[in-house]
Amino acid sequence: MLDPSSSEEESDEVLEEERRDVLVAGTSPRLVLPSQGRDSREPAGRAGTARPVSPSPSVISEEREEQERQQKEEADRRIRLQLYVFTIRCIAYPFNAKQPTDMARRQQKLNKQQLQSIKERFQAFLNGETQIVADEAFYNAIRCYFEVFLTSERVARMVHCGGCSANDFREVFKKNIEKRVRSLPEIDGLSKETVLSSWLAKYDAIYRGEEDLRKQPKRMALTAVSELILSKEQLYEMFQQILGIKKFEHQLLYNACQLDNADEQAAQIRRELDGRLQLAEQIAKEKKFPKFGSKEMEVMYIEELKSSVNLLMANLESLPVSKGGPEFKLQKLKRSQNSTFLDLGDENDIQLSKSDVVLSFTLEIVIMEVQGLKSVAPNRIVYCTMEVEGGEKLQTDQAEASRPQWGTQGDFTTTHPRPVIKVKLFTESTGVLALEDKELGKVILNPTPNSGKSPELHKMIVPKNSQDSDLKIKLAVRMDKPPNMKHCGFLYVLGQKVWKRWKKRFLVLVQVSQYTFAMCSYKEKKAEPQELMQLDGYTVDYTEPQLGLQGGRVFFNAVKEGDAIVFASDDEQDRILWVQAMYRATGQSYKPVPPNQVQKSNTRGGQIEVPVSQVSGKDAERAQKHGMEEFISADPCRFDHSILFRTLQKRTLDHRLNDSYSCLGWFSPGQVFVLDEYCARYGVRGCHRHICYLTELMDNAESGAVIDPTLLHYSFAFCASHVHGNRPDGLGTVTAQEKERFEDIKERLRLLLENQITHFRYCFPFGRPEGGLKATLSLLERVLMKDIATPVPPEEVKKVVRKCLEKAALINYTRLTEYARIEEMLNQASPEKKLEDILQLADLCIEVLQQNEEHHSEAFAWWPDLMAEHAEMFWSLFAVDLDSALGAQAQDSWESFPLFQMLNNYLRNDSHLCNGKFHKHLQETFVPLVVRYIDLMESSIAQSVHRGFEQETWQPVNNGSASSEDLFWKLDALQIFVYDLHWPEPEFSQHLEQRLKLMACDMIEACVKRTRIAFEAKLQKISKSADFRLPHHVCTMFNVLVDAKKQSTKLCVLNGGLEMARQSQQYHSKIDDLIEETFKEMISLLVSKFVAVLEGMLAKLSRYDEGTLFSSILSFTVKAASKYVEVPKPGMDLADTYIMFVRQNQDILREKINEELYVEKLFDQWYCSSMKSICIWLTDRLDLQLHIYQLKTLIKIVKKTYRDFRLQGVLEGTLHNKTYETIHNRLTVEETTISVSDGGGLQGITMKDSDEEEG
Repeated sequence: MLDPSSSEEESDEVLEEERRDVLVAGTSPRLVLPSQGRDSREPAGRAGTARPVSPSPSVISEEREEQERQQKEEADRRIRLQLYVFTIRCIAYPFNAKQPTDMARRQQKLNKQQLQSIKERFQAFLNGETQIVADEAFYNAIRCYFEVFLTSERVARMVHCGGCSANDFREVFKKNIEKRVRSLPEIDGLSKETVLSSWLAKYDAIYRGEEDLRKQPKRMALTAVSELILSKEQLYEMFQQILGIKKFEHQLLYNACQLDNADEQAAQIRRELDGRLQLAEQIAKEKKFPKFGSKEMEVMYIEELKSSVNLLMANLESLPVSKGGPEFKLQKLKRSQNSTFLDLGDENDIQLSKSDVVLSFTLEIVIMEVQGLKSVAPNRIVYCTMEVEGGEKLQTDQAEASRPQWGTQGDFTTTHPRPVIKVKLFTESTGVLALEDKELGKVILNPTPNSGKSPELHKMIVPKNSQDSDLKIKLAVRMDKPPNMKHCGFLYVLGQKVWKRWKKRFLVLVQVSQYTFAMCSYKEKKAEPQELMQLDGYTVDYTEPQLGLQGGRVFFNAVKEGDAIVFASDDEQDRILWVQAMYRATGQSYKPVPPNQVQKSNTRGGQIEVPVSQVSGKDAERAQKHGMEEFISADPCRFDHSILFRTLQKRTLDHRLNDSYSCLGWFSPGQVFVLDEYCARYGVRGCHRHICYLTELMDNAESGAVIDPTLLHYSFAFCASHVHGNRPDGLGTVTAQEKERFEDIKERLRLLLENQITHFRYCFPFGRPEGGLKATLSLLERVLMKDIATPVPPEEVKKVVRKCLEKAALINYTRLTEYARIEEMLNQASPEKKLEDILQLADLCIEVLQQNEEHHSEAFAWWPDLMAEHAEMFWSLFAVDLDSALGAQAQDSWESFPLFQMLNNYLRNDSHLCNGKFHKHLQETFVPLVVRYIDLMESSIAQSVHRGFEQETWQPVNNGSASSEDLFWKLDALQIFVYDLHWPEPEFSQHLEQRLKLMACDMIEACVKRTRIAFEAKLQKISKSADFRLPHHVCTMFNVLVDAKKQSTKLCVLNGGLEMARQSQQYHSKIDDLIEETFKEMISLLVSKFVAVLEGMLAKLSRYDEGTLFSSILSFTVKAASKYVEVPKPGMDLADTYIMFVRQNQDILREKINEELYVEKLFDQWYCSSMKSICIWLTDRLDLQLHIYQLKTLIKIVKKTYRDFRLQGVLEGTLHNKTYETIHNRLTVEETTISVSDGGGLQGITMKDSDEEEG
C-alpha cells in the first residue's frame, strides 16, 4: 500500500521521469512496472560486452525467482488498475447508493506515544507537578485509575491493536468515579452530580495536559476526515491510497474515462446493463449455471439476474437528467420489466409527444458599444433596446453620441431553440411634435447554444439615406444549453418515417429521461419541435457519402429494423460530436470508429468529449503510451467481479484498520458508499460480499485487531438468512459454493468466539469495547443455531460458555502468577516470604474477580452460576498455592490470619461464593489455627490475671489498674479478632463467640474477687484517727470494679439466637450480681472505717460526761482560770479536725472514683451511719445533761456534716431521716437548758444557726 503522502501532487520532474520509464518499458507486449523496465535494460547492455559463460544453477534459480516476482507484481498492478477503473466510475456517477449519515461516529484511536504521554501527565498530577487543585478523594480516584487502568498491560495491548480511543479512557474513569462518588457521604448544598461533573472536568484537564488546542493543522489529513461525508475528489484520493494507484495514473484514467462528463458515465452504465442482460441470456441459453442445490434455482437465478438489472435501470431512470433549472420537468416514463434493451425496437413501449421535449433556454445579451455613429451631433443622447421576439423589451442607459458605450446586460428566458434577437439604436427626438425617438439602426441575430460567447461586432441595418453606412454594434450573446439538451446543430437529414425530404434542418438531441432520447427538428421562433424521432433501438455509425444526395460533406446514419436515417454535416469534427452524443443516447454496445482517413483534430479549437477509443490529442496519446487503454475499454461483464470485489474489500479494510480512527472493523461512510455502489452496479452477490467480509474480519481478529462483534453478527446474520432461505426480500438462489463457504465460516467463527470468550479478560479489557462481550455471547448463540428459525437450546449454549469459562480460569490464573512471579518465589523463598507473596497473590486474585464483576458481569447476567463456577475454579487453582504456602509456616505462627480475613471478607460478601467449595476449604484450613490460637490466648490471659493481681501496686492506669487494663484489653482484642474473622459458618461462629463470652465472664469474676480481697487487706492496714485520708489505690480498686461492670456488658453478652441470649443473660446476671455484691461489701467496709473515726472522736467527748471525775476537775479548772486569763474553748479543734477529715475524704472519693452512682451510694451510707453513731452516743446519755463543750462540738459536727453531705448530692429524704430528727431535737433541748443555766451560752454555736443555714 502506498504511503498516504504519495497521493499528494507530485512534481513535474517526477511525473516526467515516471512517464519516460513507462514509455521505455511500453515496448513489451505486456505492461511492466517502471522498475522492471530499468532492470531489464541493464543486463541487456552488459550482455553485449561480457564473455558468454554458462550460468550456475543457483544464478538461474535466482533469475527465475526474480522473474516470477516481477510477473506477480505486474499481474497485481494490472488487477489494481482495472479495479480502480471500475471503482472511480462508481464514484463519478453513483445511482444506487449514497453515503450513510446515520453511522456511529468513530473516535480517534490512541497510539503508544500518546499512551505514554497520558501516563506522564497523570504521574505529574500525582507528584503534585500540575496547577490542578484537587481534594483527597479525587486524588485517590486518580491514583487508583493510574495504577489499575493506565499501567495495565491489557490496556497497552489494546492500544497497540488500535482498538482504544480517548473516549474509552474517559468512560472507564467515569464508571469508576460514579461508584466512588455514590459511596461518599451527602454534603449539604453540593449534589453528587456536581461532584461528578467537577471530577470529569479535572480529568479532562489532566488528560489534555498543556496542549495548545489552537495549533491545529491548516489542512486536515484524509484519514482525519474519513468519518465525514466525503467529496468525489476525497474519495478518489482515498481509493488511490487503498489500491496503490499513483497520482499521474489517476489523472490519465480520469481524463480518458471522462469522469467529469455525466452523459458519458450514464451511457457507460446503460452499456454495462445491456451487457449484463445479454450475459444473462447467454447463461440461460448455454446453461452455464453455478452449481445449485436444486434445479429449480437455475430458473430463479436467471430471474434474479434480470430483476437486479431491471432494478438498476429503474434506479437510473429515477435520477434527474441533470441538476438543471427548475423549468425542466423530468418526465416519469413507465417501462415494463422485460423490455429493457432486449426489445427496444417496439415503438409502442414508449410514446413521446412534442410537449415532452419542451426546452428552456437562458439568454444573456450584453451591449458593449456602437462604432461609426456620424449622423448625430456629439452631444445628442442615444440608447439601445434589445428583445427576444415574443418576449419583453429591455433598454440600456442613455449615453452621449460622442461616447456610445454601455456594458449593459439583459437576461431573457425562452423556449425557442432558435430564437430571434433584435437590438436597435435610438436617439432622442428634439422635435416638438415628435412622438417617438428616431431609430438609427438595428441588428437581428439568430443565436444557438453552439454560438460563440465572446463579444463580436455586428453590422447594423440603417435607414435609407443614412450617413452611418458603416455603423457597427459590439455585442456579447450567450445562450446557455439546458441540461437535457445533449447536442444541437444544423444537419442534412433524410429518413423513412420522419424527415422524408433531404433537407438541412436544425436538430436537437434531447434527453427526456435516463433511457429516453429524441432527435427533434425545430424552426425559428417555435417552442415545440416540428418533427421528432425517438432513438430507442437505433444504432449509429459512420458511413460513406451517399450518392444522389446534394449537400453535406461527411455522413453518418442511424438504423433500426424497418427504418434508416441518414445524416450529413459540413464539418468532420461536428460529425464526430454528433456520433458521440447519439452513441451515448442509444446505449448500443458497438462503438462507432471514425474512418482512418478522418483527421483527429478539432479545427475550431472546441473541447471534444469522446470515448477513449476516439480521444484526440494529448490525452489519447498519453493513455495509449502508458498502457491504460485496455483498462478503460475493458468490458465489465467479462470480469469475475466477485474476485475483484474481494480484493477491493480486503484492501479497503486494511486501509481502514490502519487509519487514525478506532473503527473496530466498521467502514467509513465513504467506503460503505463505494462498496455498496460497486456491488449493485457490477452484480456482486450479497452473500459473497459478507462471507468475504467475515473472512477478512476474522483474519484481522485472529491477528490481534479489535473487531466489533456486532459487525460480525450483522454479516453472519445476513449470510445465515441467505443460506437458509429466510431473506427479508424473499427466497433467493443459494449456490453450493456459498453453502460450503458459509459452513466453513460458521465453524471458524464459532472457534473464534469461543476463544474470545475464553480470553474475555484480554479481548475485552475493562469492558472495552463497550458491550463487546455481551455482543459476542449473543453472536455465539446465533452461530450455534442449526438453522435460522430453530433457536438453540439454552443448555447447549450454557455448556459451551461453561467450557470457555473453565479454560478462562486457568488462563487468567496462569497469567496472574506469571505477572506476580509466584512459582519461583514459592519454590525458593523463606516461609515468611512465601506468606507475603501468597498474600499479594490473594490481593491480585480478588482484584481480578472484582474487575470481572464490575466490567463483565452484565454480559454474563444470563448465567450468573457460570461466573460463580469460573470463580470457584479460579480459587481452586489458588488453593494449591495457598496450601503450599501455609504448609511451610511454623506450627504456632499466627501471621496467616490477615490472609484469611482478606479472603473471607471477599468471599462472604459474594452471594455465589459464600460457603462455596473454596470458601469451605479455607475454613477447614483455618479452623485448627483459630482453635489453637484461642486456647493459647485463654491460657495466657489466665496466667496474666494470676501473676498480675499478685504483683499489683494498684496505681491508677486509665480506668483501673495495670492488671485490669491488660485483662480487659486482651479480652476485647481477642473478641475483636474473632469478630473480624467474620466466620461464615454459623455454628462454629456461635461456638467461638460463646466460648469467648464465657471466658470473659470467668476472667472478670477472678478479677473482681481478687480486687475484693486486696481492698479488705488495704483497709485493715489503715489507722482510725482523724488524720486518715483515703489512699488512691483504694479508689483504684473501686474503679477496677466500675470498669469491670462496664466491660462485662460488652464482653459477656452474646449476640446469637434466643437460646444463646438466654444463656448469656444467665452468665451476665451472675457476673453483675457478683460485682454489685462486691460493691456493697467494699462500701460497707469503707463506711465502717469512716464511722470508726467518728466513734473515736465521740469517745473523746465522753470524757466530759456529767458525773465523771475528769468532767468535775476540768470544769473547776476552767472556771478558776477564767478569772485571771482568757482560757481557750475546748472541743472546737476536735470538731474542726473531724469536719476536715470528712470533707477531704469526700473530695478524694468524688475525684478518684469514676462512677458517680457508687459515690452517691457511699455518701448516703456514710451519712446514715454517721448520724446513727451520734444518735446512739446521745441515746446512751439520755439521762445526763451534755457538757457545754460536748454540745458545742456535736452541734458543729452535725450541722457541718448535714451541709457537706447535702452539697455532695445526698437527697433531702436521706438527710432528714428519723435519726437526724432525734439528734436535732436532743441538741435543741440541750442548747435551751444550757442557755438558761449558764448565762454565757454557747457563744454563737446553736442549732438555730444550723436551722437558719438550712433555710
